[in-house]
Amino acid sequence: MPARPIPRPGRFGLAALGAVAASVLAAAAAGPGPVDSAAATSSSAPDGPATSRAKGRLMITIVYDNYPLKEGLRTAWGFGCVVQGLEKTILFDTGGNGRLLLANMAACGIRPETIDAVVISHRHGDHAGGLEAFLAAGAKVPVYVPKPFPDGIKEAIRRAGATLVETEAATAVCDRAWTTPVLGRGLKEQALALEATDGLVVVTGCAHPGVVEMAEAARKHAGRPVRAVLGGFHMMCASQRGILEVVEGLRRLGVRQVGPCHCSGDRTRKVMQEAYGEGYLQAGVGARLAFPLTPEKSLSR
Repeated sequence: MPARPIPRPGRFGLAALGAVAASVLAAAAAGPGPVDSAAATSSSAPDGPATSRAKGRLMITIVYDNYPLKEGLRTAWGFGCVVQGLEKTILFDTGGNGRLLLANMAACGIRPETIDAVVISHRHGDHAGGLEAFLAAGAKVPVYVPKPFPDGIKEAIRRAGATLVETEAATAVCDRAWTTPVLGRGLKEQALALEATDGLVVVTGCAHPGVVEMAEAARKHAGRPVRAVLGGFHMMCASQRGILEVVEGLRRLGVRQVGPCHCSGDRTRKVMQEAYGEGYLQAGVGARLAFPLTPEKSLSR
């Protein structure tokens, strides 16, 4: 049923920077239970620790979002997901409320101490606001942020005992996982690029610089096609014509699957679902999206 996202930017340093848009009605994207999408199909997956299902494939679990999907998880305005199946387990963005983030992670069977690295897409509180609580839970891990981040946030990361990694160019997090170059003329943002068997999976926090532009930056760096893009697309106010232009831009890059959530907007989700059909990934809090992964090393430069 519809859920009203509640903006809660948290207290992390300057995480309240960038006011969150007014609350919106987020329509339920699917029936009960987590979604495990592989190739171009979606099916229900059993509950249980996410780590037990990640072996042999790239698994992305959305642990923070304003679109509901799995019963028992709370929605709030923002985004965060956990990447498993690689040599490191990565938390990409932390939502706006640390207590909610940790509760949803627990409900998905993901413990904070299993996270090896954190990547923050941009400075807005609905993406960095949960970081303070996550680090306070005892995680002393590298935290990758765009270099233009406010100094207050950087100092707070250091005080928490984490390792600050400032990014500008594409930066490796581990084999097969790297940040895209930092993009944007005003607000600076990076995406997370993951190398699946048959192409890149690009995860965006809000895609303020443009979702096509961020996917193109990943493709250009790796010299590989982009097979899937998911996360926030920053298209809540986009017209149908504008959405179809983005669809066409993504298709030119070879994108076969899309999973818009967070700030993408209901119209964008509807139009993209119609355009992509079976290539549409149901994305919302509790979604588990699986992609094929073979053992060879990274092919990116």
